[in-house]
Amino acid sequence: MKKLLLIDGNSIMNRAFYGIMGSKMLSVDGKPTNALYGFLSILFKNLEEVNPDYMLIAFDSKTAADVRKKMYDGYKKNRHSMPEELREQMPEIKEILKAMNIKYLELADFEGDDILGTAAKKFSNEELTSYILSGDRDLFQLVQDNIIVRIPRTKLGKTETEIYDEEKIKEENGLEPKDLIEVKALMGDSSDEIPGAPGIGPKTATELIQKYKTLENLYLALDKEDEASNFKPKVRESLSNNKDLVYLSRDLGRINLNATITDNVEDLKIEEWNKEEVYKLFKQYKFNRYIERFNLDGSGISNDNDENKVDYKSLFKIVDNKPIEEVAKVVYSLGKLIFDINYEDDNTDGNIINKRIASIAIYSEKDNEVYYLKNKNNENILVLKELFESEEIKKIGYDLSTAYIVLKQNGININNISDDIMLSSYALDITLGKYLIDDIIEKYLRLSIEDYLKAFNIEDTKNKQIDLFSADDSNTDVDSAMYKKSFYAYAIGKIQVEHEKEMNENNVYDVYKTLDIPLIEVLSEMQFAGMMCDGKILEDFGVSLKNRLEELTNEIHDLAGEDFNINSTKQLGVILFEKLKLPVMKKTKSGYSTDVDTLEALKNAHPIVEKILEYRTIGKLNSTYVEGLIPYINSKTGRIHSFFHQTITATGRISSTDPNLQNIPSHDELGKNIKKAFKAKDGYTFIDADYSQIELRVLADMSNDENMIKAFMNNEDIHREVASKVFNVPFDEVTKEQRSNAKAVNFGIVYGITGFGLSKQIGSTRKEADEYRKSYLEKFSGVKNFMDIQTEKAKEQGYTETKMHRRRYVPELKSSNFMVREFGKRVAMNTPIQGTAADIMKLAMIYVYKKLKESNLDAKLLLQVHDELLLEVRDDQKEEAKELLKNCMIDAAKLSIPVKVDVEEGKTWYDAK
Repeated sequence: MKKLLLIDGNSIMNRAFYGIMGSKMLSVDGKPTNALYGFLSILFKNLEEVNPDYMLIAFDSKTAADVRKKMYDGYKKNRHSMPEELREQMPEIKEILKAMNIKYLELADFEGDDILGTAAKKFSNEELTSYILSGDRDLFQLVQDNIIVRIPRTKLGKTETEIYDEEKIKEENGLEPKDLIEVKALMGDSSDEIPGAPGIGPKTATELIQKYKTLENLYLALDKEDEASNFKPKVRESLSNNKDLVYLSRDLGRINLNATITDNVEDLKIEEWNKEEVYKLFKQYKFNRYIERFNLDGSGISNDNDENKVDYKSLFKIVDNKPIEEVAKVVYSLGKLIFDINYEDDNTDGNIINKRIASIAIYSEKDNEVYYLKNKNNENILVLKELFESEEIKKIGYDLSTAYIVLKQNGININNISDDIMLSSYALDITLGKYLIDDIIEKYLRLSIEDYLKAFNIEDTKNKQIDLFSADDSNTDVDSAMYKKSFYAYAIGKIQVEHEKEMNENNVYDVYKTLDIPLIEVLSEMQFAGMMCDGKILEDFGVSLKNRLEELTNEIHDLAGEDFNINSTKQLGVILFEKLKLPVMKKTKSGYSTDVDTLEALKNAHPIVEKILEYRTIGKLNSTYVEGLIPYINSKTGRIHSFFHQTITATGRISSTDPNLQNIPSHDELGKNIKKAFKAKDGYTFIDADYSQIELRVLADMSNDENMIKAFMNNEDIHREVASKVFNVPFDEVTKEQRSNAKAVNFGIVYGITGFGLSKQIGSTRKEADEYRKSYLEKFSGVKNFMDIQTEKAKEQGYTETKMHRRRYVPELKSSNFMVREFGKRVAMNTPIQGTAADIMKLAMIYVYKKLKESNLDAKLLLQVHDELLLEVRDDQKEEAKELLKNCMIDAAKLSIPVKVDVEEGKTWYDAK
């Protein structure tokens, strides 16, 4: 049986672009390549899995949607245009495909789906099966015996493929593939703006077609009086009033099988690449991984004996029978423990993290061996304990924060943490967003865990892991776990050496060693300590919120003159803009916009709007901060143990998740009540210290602006000082409103706010806001000069940096897109300020943690929120703790101007703040 692989080019490029859009992948000349790389990754995976004889890739032409737009002018009318960075890569993927001798088509007046559908129907027969690769489920309508759709999807960070044949479509939808177009005709499609019949959703549409099969049969039944009575009144009304729209929707959604494909199937036969040309392109795009994978050397020669080919079987040796005492001797002789832990789910009541150690792989650089240890009794754990707690042995791994806590749960305190390749990857590029170990290995070693396992004919069982502590040796997944973790331990050892060299070359080694590595222990201990939270207080507060929600619901319904679902954007839009006739601010694909900006703009138009805003605020408080927090209270400790992460933000700030304690409201009084549930334990007090205007002080220090420096040196109100300068009024005559606007300008400058953003924030016109910014930069010329210099340096160097030399790369400055370049300018200007403030806070945390360990104080650092630190300290030591906390925070700043720290205390977080 022959096979034809048909690929939806636009769909897969789109998926690839957004799938790895956080990764700053650039060609030699600084152009984005993420979509190209991702597309090829998906292509190669499907070539391997399908092993086709023929292949065709279809792309949308510029006029692709015109035919359907002539039928219905709303078709794809409001669809967002393709991002410029993706648009730039479309011609380049075609150039690559041409070099690979892969046929691609784009035809005027035909969409990619039409080309795929026509090709599938034209070439599929008893001797040839077509496999259509696309993220668009509309293609399901084509499925038959010899046409199969493959849908890529991401699972656990990996792209997998879901196969849809006739049987699977019937199983999922209860319909034949060809019937799906009838369903779409009824329900419409908001993504393509196909209207359908208003009010008929997927469930109703499916039920109708399951019963009647076609629109023709459905409308015949609707015309018969005895059958029409079986329809729900609203459904009957919608179908009757929108018959033409329904049939039009079917025409719009039906794939056109008459695209002008002149090729015969032999024209689509897979051929040898033009290897020399492919090599040149891959070098241009810096696709070294693919160059090595396909043994390309630029000469057009490619063979399995090429010296660049990776021999995975001889990378290192796995030793799984070495006595643990001998392993310990090797580690002591090396002075370093390079390791990767295999975790197993453990839902033991009271765990901080629901994991336990399943096995450990330890890499010996000296012997190029990995020792895989299966610990079957407590004696082995005790040997591991000595290794991990030794101050003489450096610890080198990946995601050591998780390792720290899981080891601590096993009674092991890890000491002398030296390197974490997740954090060193972050230090080298702060903008990636995700730092998955597989990606790090591929980027720096050009090796693949998939290829490694494949070399040994091992299936990666992913979620299935062996029990290190069990005496049962019969686990069928032992090979997968052993080989996978051994590969990771080897890779960690190799990458650590690469990273240390690169960090030194890029001048980021010091910030990595001074801040990032020490923070592992600080943040892990904070998570382990947790914050005591009174669930009863949260529950009682939740009851009061629900009571208020009920009152608001009744008030809103009374003002609307009818009951409706306030949480339904569609129903709310009808009430506001059709029944109450409020002015329409903006529309979305699905109807009227009722987002917060729209409602804020309409606040004075009708009393119902303010009620709806309050309803939403209270609803979010209840769902996110009451019902959302309660499940996180540990049943054993009575505390919430939030995760603290170092690698999530591009600004350098620490983030909190599961739950996010940094996001608990701190301004409005109602939201602040949540903090009353967080209590110090009996006999202890919370001490809360907060930097005052730290980012503005950093700005004054780094810009050396004389007016800002003077204000801070004289301990003046900086916002009043700015208002005086910007609005040309004496300092003592600045109004409250002027000070408020000046404050917005102050912080707006720090965060790179635009004139449009500032105008919305202070309620002025765009022109007025621009004037405020202009006046500010004239009066504070040192700030303007500093920002201009930062932008120019970033353009020249390709990166901007903090005072401690933490880098952020800014490739956006080279973009051909104006909006992208403007974003790059804002990043170049505000990263030194925000990033330096974030680094100061990290250093303060390290100082506080270290001083507390050295002192005799019974106190723990529990929480960091932006510019704020929270301690829990024994009552009789709180004054000493206040002084320690304040001094550490001031010492960490190291600025040329005074740093102010406000310190409060309380038995609850609410009282302390």
